[in-house]
Amino acid sequence: MEESDKKILKGTTTIGLVCKDGIVMAADMRATAGNLIVNKETDKVHSITDNIVITMAGTVSDAQLLTKHIRAELSLMRIRNQHEATVKEAANLLAGFVYGNIRKMSMIPGVAHFIMGGKDRTGFYLYDIFADGSLTEEKKYVTSGSGSVFAIGVLETMFKDGLSINEGVDLAVKALNAALQRDTYTGNGINVITITKNGVKREIQKFINTGIKS
Repeated sequence: MEESDKKILKGTTTIGLVCKDGIVMAADMRATAGNLIVNKETDKVHSITDNIVITMAGTVSDAQLLTKHIRAELSLMRIRNQHEATVKEAANLLAGFVYGNIRKMSMIPGVAHFIMGGKDRTGFYLYDIFADGSLTEEKKYVTSGSGSVFAIGVLETMFKDGLSINEGVDLAVKALNAALQRDTYTGNGINVITITKNGVKREIQKFINTGIKS
């Protein structure tokens, strides 16, 4: 078997949007291993503090472990410093974890890609934490995963500065739907979470073709 044949293909679509009054985070709900759908109800959007949310893509075990790690570290930072970490501090910390993860001494290094959105005392922020540990602040939108090539076309065409949160939610759903229609590894449902001055709120959790309603 060729080395390329040994790779297990994975995919998803996750999205982050900057709106005038907050951040919108969204993802599909399908987990795959090659051509096998292993889970139809995977939650890929997670709160790591009361005001910071991440989406995950990549190797499931690595993404889950790093999510637990960053949540625990931010909790410890709050206890030690007596205040919440800023979004930038949280993003830099997670980027360091991802950098170390991809370079760990392993025959099969894990890959994890995160989008982080949140608010602190200085405003709302969106960061792309790429699988190599690089960190980029996004001023408009960002998407990751195998379906991102389809979602990005919708975002490029329909995004405009000054979107309201409701408009941002609608746009995220449209972008996810484009990926759902065309990407084999994206599917089964959508999760949309918003971050506003009122905190984190799950706006949509919709299951598709599973017989489950929420």
